[in-house]
Amino acid sequence: MISGKAPCGVLYAVRRSSSAVGYCALSTRCGTRSEDGFRLGTAHFAEHTVFKGTSRKSARVIGSYLDRLGGELNAFTTKEEIVLHATVLKEDLSKASGLLLELATCATFPEGEVETERGVVVDEIYASKDTPADDIYDRFEEMAFKGHPLGRPILGTAESVRKISTDELRRFVSGRFRPEAMAFTLVADEDERKMEKAVLRMLDKFFPGHVAGDPVAGVAPVAVPLDYKAFDAVHKQRNHEANAVIGNLAPSLYDGDERVVAVLLSNILAGPASNSVLGEALREKNGWVYGVESSYTPYADTGIFVVSLGCEKENLGRCLEETDRQVRKMQQTCMSEPKLRAAKKQLLGQMAIASDNGEAQCLSMGKSLLAYGTIDSDAAVRSKVGAVTAESLREMACRIFDPSTLSRLVYL
Repeated sequence: MISGKAPCGVLYAVRRSSSAVGYCALSTRCGTRSEDGFRLGTAHFAEHTVFKGTSRKSARVIGSYLDRLGGELNAFTTKEEIVLHATVLKEDLSKASGLLLELATCATFPEGEVETERGVVVDEIYASKDTPADDIYDRFEEMAFKGHPLGRPILGTAESVRKISTDELRRFVSGRFRPEAMAFTLVADEDERKMEKAVLRMLDKFFPGHVAGDPVAGVAPVAVPLDYKAFDAVHKQRNHEANAVIGNLAPSLYDGDERVVAVLLSNILAGPASNSVLGEALREKNGWVYGVESSYTPYADTGIFVVSLGCEKENLGRCLEETDRQVRKMQQTCMSEPKLRAAKKQLLGQMAIASDNGEAQCLSMGKSLLAYGTIDSDAAVRSKVGAVTAESLREMACRIFDPSTLSRLVYL
């Protein structure tokens, strides 16, 4: 892998793969938390509408540009990022890369196209509200981060999206899509030096004469004070099943070793494998749930760790009691060394399999560049996971599931 910083300020990384498929991604640090001075949902709406026309291509041309090559063009918005990415045959990677940069720098936001897409986004908002498992998680984060930029809903509200003007979209993109806040990543079966030269030429083409300003990437944003207050709330819903989320604040992107401990704890507790602690206790042993999940999401100045589940309403009490019992065991007793070694191997195996996916690798590289200005080697990742101790896992379980700060939200 080769990584560096272009003269214009964009961080970049290229990695050789062994696939006939190529991947590229343009990641920009300007997610929901960057909406100061704009309406809720502006970041996500901007992500949708950069595809609706540029100074060089119409929405129709953009829509079919990669389709006719058999490729895919996509994007997503998070609390802290907007990411445009594409998948194509490796020989078409330069076309895909150029299109991503064109969307980020030349979008025109035609009035008619924006109005059409406004209806799509509003429908997406209503669809998420009709999916309790998604809605409860979003509501939990809004409550946990109340009064903080991270508490803003990614999609915004139907009311706010209906009021976002084309001028606001242009101002948001022109002000937030800065080279100093961008990372450009490629994964393809090409010589890495050749890919690096192509990336630098392309960046110079789309940011001609731009000289990097203040370093944004690799430096944590200014922390915003978070006045977190634990809560225990029940919302009545007309659903067939009950949904519950329990969680707490967690280590941030910049909390180093603690972040790795939280990742491992989440995987052990209710990760994707059927042998997770809660997966075995709630589903495999008792059949109370179809699925139970644990997730840990680190942000620049804090993080959030949650366990979420859905079950028949009469099983909710049993599920919460059993979850509490399993957590207490993890708080009171250190995991044995054989079990800890197995848990580490499982996590490293999952990470290796995920990294074998070129798209996931490309997106992960961009996220790492934006957060840290660098990308850990596989050996460094293995070393960090290997350094986690049974006692550090126990301490993290005590911290995350401290009854005095633990929050719960139930849809019943």
